[in-house]
Amino acid sequence: MINFEEELKKFHLSLEVEDAEEAIYNQDLTDMADILVKMISDVSREAYENSQAAAAQEEPPVKDEEKGE
Repeated sequence: MINFEEELKKFHLSLEVEDAEEAIYNQDLTDMADILVKMISDVSREAYENSQAAAAQEEPPVKDEEKGE
């Protein structure tokens, strides 16, 4: 039969697990909030650029005086 107390005394973490744990915790991971902020920023910037491009293409309204009427 297995003696769990003795087995627990023999237990040591694998170095691979410790290395993986350190690499994971030391990495700056992007979470969903970061992704959403980036997406909203990109969409806002594109909308602004599109509105500026559309405004630049529009001809200014011609006044009645300029029409010669």
